[in-house]
Amino acid sequence: MENNKTILIVDDDTDYLFQIGIQVESLGFNVIKAVGRKEGEDILNKTKPDLCIFDLMMETQDSGFILAYKCKQMYPDVPIIIATAVTTETGMVFHLETMEDKSWIKADKLLEKGIRKDQLEREINKLLKI
Repeated sequence: MENNKTILIVDDDTDYLFQIGIQVESLGFNVIKAVGRKEGEDILNKTKPDLCIFDLMMETQDSGFILAYKCKQMYPDVPIIIATAVTTETGMVFHLETMEDKSWIKADKLLEKGIRKDQLEREINKLLKI
């Protein structure tokens, strides 16, 4: 299943970046990978992806939120998934259920890392309306 949609994946864990990249490519998407927020910002300044998957905790604990905010300023229509292990690692829980949550978390979906391929496919397809 090939399509022409491009997904930008940004994570500071190169092993996770490699693994999720393979999963997304196997779903038929073009993938651009960036290691960390700075590299992600550089790519966003040159390229408009169809969807983004950002890690939350990279250089700082809120790098993914900052990157999502900057992406939405440039490309308000690009869906963003934040993939995180923050709850497991810190006990903090984030939601996108209320307008208040959505006012400061500029993502369309929050997913806990350990994302299954079928779950990833379902969420990507839903956000891209495929």
